[in-house]
Amino acid sequence: MEFPAARPALIGAALACAVALSGTASGAACATPWAHPGTVPSAGAPSEPVRASGEAAVEAVGRQAADRDALLAEAVRALPAEDGAQVSVAVLDLDSGASAAHGEGAFDTASIVKVDILAALLLKAQDARRDLTAAEKSYAAAMIERSDNDSASALWRTIGGAKGLKAANERFGLTGTEGGEGMLWGLTRTTAADQLVLLRQVFEEDSELSAASRAYLQKLMGRIADGQRWGVSAAGDGAAGALKNGWLPRSATGLWNINSIGRVTVDGRAFLVAVLSDGNTTKQKGVSLVESAACAAVSVFTDGARAFAADV
Repeated sequence: MEFPAARPALIGAALACAVALSGTASGAACATPWAHPGTVPSAGAPSEPVRASGEAAVEAVGRQAADRDALLAEAVRALPAEDGAQVSVAVLDLDSGASAAHGEGAFDTASIVKVDILAALLLKAQDARRDLTAAEKSYAAAMIERSDNDSASALWRTIGGAKGLKAANERFGLTGTEGGEGMLWGLTRTTAADQLVLLRQVFEEDSELSAASRAYLQKLMGRIADGQRWGVSAAGDGAAGALKNGWLPRSATGLWNINSIGRVTVDGRAFLVAVLSDGNTTKQKGVSLVESAACAAVSVFTDGARAFAADV
């Protein structure tokens, strides 16, 4: 669907976001210079009261979802990514249940797989009707909060490596994630859509994880160490944020995989966001790309994006 009136404003907003974040990795909230209050309703709601039912209502919902994806695609394409860099992003508005996604490719996870490893461990413990051991809790905290690799390796063994991860992910509903071979957990392959499914398991009540397991994972993701609080957190206002980042320099090419997943809050509204990227020439440029993509994703749903949601 075309957005002749909306496209220039949306591209300008995406570029403004990228400029505001360029050269930083602070996780500061996105700039929002595009406020146009009261012009167009939220992208998650129809512009007029829905009077139709049946097929017409289904068609309207489907059109809104397609519009959100198109708006996100426009915003991501406007980002000043390096030649050869790729980015994929998925976002869910927890209030409305509406989502948007751009990009379907699989990426190496780097350290964001540590959330999946801990979720698999918690599920395994639930099945055995036991709590995590003191050693497992120590490994889990170090793995999530400080991104400690030795702790991740220890828990990777505990869950049964790629086979154990696959078994857990089948129950979680992940369909496009494949564990790394042997001890190469950081080379697990995943999609942004799958990471959004995983985040829903961590942050929503309709989950294979118990309330206690979810609260534990959320707590650790809210205690990320100084120096690692970048990524999707840039799209939030700093309230009730939780995240996990991954960064991986490739020895063969010198290029970087930079990924970030988590929950952010904007004016009291909560969003789950997953951004994956590869082909970045430096870590810093990858961080800037991921943060800009996260801002673009959330902007599809925030008040500022309403002005761009023409024909929704």
